[in-house]
Amino acid sequence: MSDFAYKEKPDTLVLFDVDGTLTPARLTVSDEVRDTLVKLRKKVVIGFVGGSDLSKQLEQLGPNVLSEFDYAFSENGLTAYRLGEQLASQSFINWIGEEEYNKLAVFILRYLSELDLPKRRGTFLEFRNGMINVSPIGRNASTEERNEFERYDKEHQIRAKFVNALREKFGHLGLTFSIGGQISFDVFPTGWDKTYCLQHVEKDGFKEIHFFGDKTTEGGNDYEIYVDDRTVGHSVKNPSETVAVLKELFDL
Repeated sequence: MSDFAYKEKPDTLVLFDVDGTLTPARLTVSDEVRDTLVKLRKKVVIGFVGGSDLSKQLEQLGPNVLSEFDYAFSENGLTAYRLGEQLASQSFINWIGEEEYNKLAVFILRYLSELDLPKRRGTFLEFRNGMINVSPIGRNASTEERNEFERYDKEHQIRAKFVNALREKFGHLGLTFSIGGQISFDVFPTGWDKTYCLQHVEKDGFKEIHFFGDKTTEGGNDYEIYVDDRTVGHSVKNPSETVAVLKELFDL
């Protein structure tokens, strides 16, 4: 008997991006979203998939996420949990090797140092288990500074130009450069986008997998899983829209 047999639709899985979909960017989940997810979980299997590591997801979704979601995918599923139990993990550094990683890091740091920006904060290059995250303004920026940089970036295309420079220099490495959130972009092996998490759910044999995300256009970090043949994609602008679509779709 399936672990999910008690649900109304045990063969339906609903996956969510975190930033901009379940929570405002880097902020915490609202009571409205939390209550909606509690109701939804009685009907279907639920999970989240984000590029951040688990510690950031705990900050945003609360300390009990591993028991509040059936599936939890950090770093696009490179770190994965099913019903609170950790599944197999994968590492970017083992995949790329120290020598190539060094060249990549040096290029990024040099490029960052030469950018003309109105503000800089801290943590410009963040090394994670399955990827690196690059932020021209720095991940320590406040919410106000993030919003400010996002507006500046829309005008000056700082991240898009940076990504183009990296593609030109490191095209031979088989890397994907994905712009997500307000202030940064991710660098990871091609195929290690959010579709990576889908291999972890295969053996549960879901007939329907829904995915909700806000960065669903090409180049956004929800794009690959949004257009994947295995999922039904829902593009949302914010957590309120996520709630509205869920209520309509699943009669909550």
